[in-house]
Amino acid sequence: MKLRIKRNSIRIRLSKTEVQELASGSLLEDSVSFSYSRFGYSVKPVSNSDLLYASYEEGIITLYVPQSLLKDWPTNTVIGFETSMPVERSGNLHLLLEKDFKCLDTTIEDQSDYYDNPDKTC
Repeated sequence: MKLRIKRNSIRIRLSKTEVQELASGSLLEDSVSFSYSRFGYSVKPVSNSDLLYASYEEGIITLYVPQSLLKDWPTNTVIGFETSMPVERSGNLHLLLEKDFKCLDTTIEDQSDYYDNPDKTC
């Protein structure tokens, strides 16, 4: 799971295995450890919403994804889901959850569990 944060935007990319796990109802979690603290991020399937939404509590960002969107996601051609979530102080928070694609340029990253890039370029 990759996390990208820029201003009021959160983007999470998932490997094939992670998409499958999420679609089967599993919570995905990861974190970055510092000397005395931890920053966490997770993606959680939910049945009580039709929209993506997020929270930040106790040092953990959680992106909530409707199970209805996930049902066929591992096998269909939908790349991802996005929304603009209203937030009190800053207007909107842009949320994007997407499948991670293989890059075709030189990289040292293991991309064996990523989706084939439909554009054939990065």
